[in-house]
Amino acid sequence: MYKVFFNESLLTFSNQSNPEAKNILFHHETQFDEAFHLLSSKSVGFVNVFSENIDEVWTSFLKYYKHIQAAGGIVRNSQDDFLFIFRLGKWDLPKGKMEKGESKEEAAIREIEEECSITNLELKRYLMPTFHIYYLREYVIKETFWFEVYYDGVELPLPQTEEGIETVEWKKETEIPQLLENSYPNIQLLMNNYLDL
Repeated sequence: MYKVFFNESLLTFSNQSNPEAKNILFHHETQFDEAFHLLSSKSVGFVNVFSENIDEVWTSFLKYYKHIQAAGGIVRNSQDDFLFIFRLGKWDLPKGKMEKGESKEEAAIREIEEECSITNLELKRYLMPTFHIYYLREYVIKETFWFEVYYDGVELPLPQTEEGIETVEWKKETEIPQLLENSYPNIQLLMNNYLDL
């Protein structure tokens, strides 16, 4: 199954119908637009596109809209604290668009350094991708590649204010469930998978 978030709504791609969702049996790519019109109308909060060949449908979906890629990280330090940023009224994790010719790994480290003003970062492992879609004169799919990152240093993290980041803070694992109540669905999905909440 593939999951894509659109604001607070969910679009899934699976090989069977879902009784909890508005289901669309896939026949044609125009049904992607139908799914997003349903979600953007806010009359439906969960749409499931299903097909026996769901991997092919997913590949078509990624080609149908403008597709941009980003990378970021769940950053931990030696005290087992987690690095969070606060932007646009929500708790988030450092991430940003990949630049031309840049690898996912390079982009993740660069974005964390730029958004939080810390160095001495070490990539530990690749975690998962998340997907969300937004509308900016056209629908855009943003695919973010997430890594586990270790920070070994004593620098005071500082927010990249020109990117709208208000604060950067180390948080204890026990604080995370409360933070996630004021975060984005993709961040909730990522952290819940990572911490097995």
